[in-house]
Amino acid sequence: MSPTQIPLPVWQDFVARHSAGGVLDGLVTQVLPFGAFVEVADGVQGLLPRVATERGARIAVKIDRIDVENRRFSLVEA
Repeated sequence: MSPTQIPLPVWQDFVARHSAGGVLDGLVTQVLPFGAFVEVADGVQGLLPRVATERGARIAVKIDRIDVENRRFSLVEA
């Protein structure tokens, strides 16, 4: 699920509770050659690029930036 597919109420709740620089505990839901999708809140997944991990792993991530208008955010390893 891309961030723009996140239902608006879920997205609004996420950005109300979190900001850039925040560290979250996430669950790796999918691993691809270019990174991993990490669920950081109910219904909210982001791409963590260039990470070596496996599906089902718990991982600490940091919100690098949030683009509220376009419903996008980026993650980095914490």
